[in-house]
Amino acid sequence: MSGRMKRILIILSLALITSIALFSLGIAYKAGIRGTGLFGVMFFLTFGVIVVLGQLIPAGILFSSFVRAVTSQGRRAEAPVAVA
Repeated sequence: MSGRMKRILIILSLALITSIALFSLGIAYKAGIRGTGLFGVMFFLTFGVIVVLGQLIPAGILFSSFVRAVTSQGRRAEAPVAVA
């Protein structure tokens, strides 16, 4: 991977984390949390969202490949489930 590509990925990942953190900050502030507890809730929500995304993205990829394998017309003999 080139240096330019790494720089772009770093900028995109920081933008994603920053947007999630600001959204979490807004949710916590709107819920009535003030002071230092606001930052604790913000970090808790931010890393919770990041962990959930880290689990959902690979699960979605696996699910879509399973659906593609089952519904594919060209490779019926290789389908992972029995086809009537």
